Order: sequence, then structure tokens, then C-alpha cells
Amino acid sequence: MARLARPGFALRMRIERFDPTADTEKIRACYDLYAAGHPIDDPDGPPMSLPGFSCWFSTGWDSNPRETWLVPGDEDGTWAGAYLLEVPARENTHLARLVIFVAPARRRTGLGTALLRHAAGRAADLGRTLLSGMTREGAPGSAFAAAVGARPGVTEVRRVLDLADIPAAHLGALRHQAESAAKGYSLVSWQGPSPEEYIDQVAVVVNALADAPHDPGEEPEIADADRVRDSEKLSAAQGLRFYTVVARHDDTGELAGFTRLGVDQLIPDWGFQQLTAVIRTHRGHRLGLLVKVAMMDLLAGAEPGLERIVTGNADANSHMIAINAELGFRVLDKWPGWQLDVAQVACAPVAPPPPA
Repeated sequence: MARLARPGFALRMRIERFDPTADTEKIRACYDLYAAGHPIDDPDGPPMSLPGFSCWFSTGWDSNPRETWLVPGDEDGTWAGAYLLEVPARENTHLARLVIFVAPARRRTGLGTALLRHAAGRAADLGRTLLSGMTREGAPGSAFAAAVGARPGVTEVRRVLDLADIPAAHLGALRHQAESAAKGYSLVSWQGPSPEEYIDQVAVVVNALADAPHDPGEEPEIADADRVRDSEKLSAAQGLRFYTVVARHDDTGELAGFTRLGVDQLIPDWGFQQLTAVIRTHRGHRLGLLVKVAMMDLLAGAEPGLERIVTGNADANSHMIAINAELGFRVLDKWPGWQLDVAQVACAPVAPPPPA
């Protein structure tokens, strides 16, 4: 437990660290903060279910170490704010990823800045020199990031595909186009964890994402079989039914293209695109389009309640954006990445928030 105070402010508050893997009551408190802010911070996107949020908060997408902190509200049993600090253990050991939650009624009171300063102090204690995070363009979080001096990085553009809007013959035409360009490749699909015979090759295809756009100074994550297995276990723990389609090169038997999508069993009308990748030596055969159209065919039978699919791509990833446009995805919103030097937060004074 620690007390927070900002120089020049009368703000005094208690901040409590908790175990996100054991304290389900405080996880629920953080989820309630997230849910209260969702209409403001992410009004157009799908909400996370409580199981999905709990898994993300406690373990993350790749099991990196993390710290979680909560600020009690003015009344017993209420909570004013929280933050999640994730410290990558393999790549990017110089940075910490930060997510701050502030109850809507407590915004513009200095609480967010106080949490940022506390998180920067914890990051420094953990040997990290850089904070990173993402916010929706036009949302209060983006204004906050700019106000505290964070540098904008790669912007992720989120897109959504409304399945009811796809013309009847459209997928058939795309399928024919992709199959014509992908002679010599066969499709393989499965639900749930990767078959043991493919697990090493799945890691190889996932690593094709290493050349995707990323923020300056950030290293791409390198997958291996164990890491793929961990990510699959996390998807299951989040309550996702997840599906995979791969393109297999007939002559060599190696996997050349890959796409995976998850459906939260508590939000069955939304599909969450996890990743799509094609090995560089196999590019130019429309394999990205091939596996994504095949995924649409698979979902039509496996997920009859599915209504829309959401995906995100760096705004510089022109190839994948073009494939999504062919399928009918439309822009939903933009999420700039932000970077902030830990020393800048911990040592420099931060201006008070502007009046509402």
C-alpha cells in the first residue's frame, strides 16, 4: 500500500497493490471501472466480458509479469481508479506497458496524472526506461497522453466487417480469385489448440509478423512452440472458442499462411481477429486472402450467431489493409500508440489538467 500526492495539489489518496490472479473482488472492481468508462473510451467497439477481462488483467496475452494497483473511492466499497503495469520478460525489457482506469466522475481531478507518476516510479524500480500504451483517437485518453508529453507512435486502425452486408456472390468471387493465384497450396483448419504435428510450423508462420510495422525502439516478439501453446491456453482461459486456417505448400509440406479468430462465448455476435501472417518466401500468391475467405466459410457453419468481425492493423500495413477492404471491412476507429520516458514522468513536473 502507498500514499500518492502530487506537488502543488491537495490530492491525497491511498493506492493498494493486489494480486490479480487471486483477488477476484478487486479484479471485479477493475472491470467495473473499465465498464463505466467504455461508453466514453471505446463507444463503438465490442466490450470485453468479465472472464476475458479477468484473464487479460491477471495474465495478459503472453503471460508477462504485471503489477495491478487500485485507488479506493470516497465511500466504502467504491473505487476511484486503477492501473495495470506489464513488464515484458523476453523482448522489450526496457519498457513497461501501462493501462490507466479512472472512474468517469473522478476524471479531470489529477487522479490519472497521480497514477501515471506512481506507475512511472514502479517502472523505474523494475529497471524500465519507457512507458507505452494505446488510446482511441479523439477519446479522453489521447488528450491525456498528449498533455503529459507522450510521443505518438504507430497508429492501429480498427476495422469491422458486418456479415449481413456482404453481397451473396462476393465471397465466392474472392475465393475463386485467391484459389487461382494459390495453385500448389492446400487449406487445413482446426478449432482450438494446434495439432502437435503443426505446432513448430505455426510458430514459424507467426514469426512472419516480425516485419510488420511497430513503434520505434520496440522489438517484435519471437514465437516458439511453447509460446504458441501458452497463447492458446490463454485464449481458452479468456472464454474464447478459437479457429485456425492455414495454407500448406503441397511440394514441401510447410505452412505458408495462417489466420486465427476467436469468439467469446459470452459475446457470440462478435468475432475477434487475432492474427494473420504469410511467410515472406510464399508471398505473392494471395494466401492472406485465401485463408481469410476460408475462415469466413468455416465460421458460417461453426458460429451461426456471429454478426460482425473486428480486426486491427497498423496504418502502414497496406497489404493486409487491402485484403480487409476486399472482404468489406470498414474503418471503425483509430488507436495511436504512445511512448513516454519514465524519467520524464518521474522527475519533471506535470501541468495540472485543464478545466472541464
